[in-house]
Amino acid sequence: MMQMVHSRFNALLSACVLSLIATAGWSQSITWLGTLSGGTRSNAYGVSADGSVVVGAANNASGYDRACRGIASWGLQDLGTPSGNQYIYVYARDVSADGAVVVGYTYYSQYRAFRWTESGGMQDLGTLPGGNQSVAYGVSADGSVVVGKASITVYDYYYDTYYTYWRAFRWTASGGMQPLGTLPGGNWSYAYGVSADGAVVVGAASNAAGQMRAFRWTQATGMQDLGTLGGPQSEAYGVSANGAVVVGWSFYNARAQHKRAFRWQNGSMRDLGTLPGGDQSEAYGVSADGAVVVGRAENAAGQWRAVRWTASGIEDLNTTYASLLIDGSELREARAISPDGRYIVGTGYNAVTNRNEAFLLDTQVTRCTTLDGDVNGDGIVDDADLLIVLFNFGNRQR
Repeated sequence: MMQMVHSRFNALLSACVLSLIATAGWSQSITWLGTLSGGTRSNAYGVSADGSVVVGAANNASGYDRACRGIASWGLQDLGTPSGNQYIYVYARDVSADGAVVVGYTYYSQYRAFRWTESGGMQDLGTLPGGNQSVAYGVSADGSVVVGKASITVYDYYYDTYYTYWRAFRWTASGGMQPLGTLPGGNWSYAYGVSADGAVVVGAASNAAGQMRAFRWTQATGMQDLGTLGGPQSEAYGVSANGAVVVGWSFYNARAQHKRAFRWQNGSMRDLGTLPGGDQSEAYGVSADGAVVVGRAENAAGQWRAVRWTASGIEDLNTTYASLLIDGSELREARAISPDGRYIVGTGYNAVTNRNEAFLLDTQVTRCTTLDGDVNGDGIVDDADLLIVLFNFGNRQR
């Protein structure tokens, strides 16, 4: 009998120890990244794999937008301007997995794509032959492949005139900027996203009817029209690590006025829906495995809200993480997600500073104490911690 009681006590103690380790001080967080000195707003567009680096843009005291690389521990870093020109606008749009390579574009009468590193600074990626402008939107996981759009000039023999069009490009250090073409009969194309290995590119291009269509490009297949949800146009922004899942938005009826976020896979485009009572939604980013999608959607009041789609459906991040938001603060759009789905970045309204700011949302429940078993966070694992677990043993989270 004593052996049985002893065994049961050991089992209960083991369960308690496991519970202590598993429940030791959990936390999720929202970090508002602020602005540059004297600035009034900021936006986030990309995040590194570990969530330590966020990139985007913020205006400075002079009112010029600057590309920023935000480190959660010390705030926003102005990436500077080409040749020190202070009368120029600069935007960062994506970052490599390790946070070391940032891509984006500058604007001073013309757009120019750049690739930035700590050691090399801001590198102008040039343009396509015959063109004079370029914009970078996406970068591969290792920072070696950059995608975007660049201008070209085409001569029309019938009208005896020249036309300028944007064309999607893929840039590498060895091959430079290479055009990806257009859909059959189309004139222009933009590249917004690229797979982790740089082999799959997604974006939007015109077709023979002049309609904008989401595309998926590979070297082997060329530019593939992904179709629509029933309306005339669509646009792709994000792609999974292996290039199999593409996300974006599509008009879903012939009125061509209402957008719906989509998830495309295996030749099929699926409507991701919107918030209850809302009508529109847009998807911008997707996790490495394609399972988690982020973007924005309208609620019943017609207000845009940052959202996340999973196998369980759509969720308003303002509702899911309401406990992390000060009254009046709002998460308005989610622009990117880390490969593992843990970190989400975008733009919202920070009620504390009364301005629109970039945010970093850590969605994972992580241990916030340094000592396993220290449930009450007093720095000691003792009877008090054990009693907390015993009194709550068997309870379920609601």
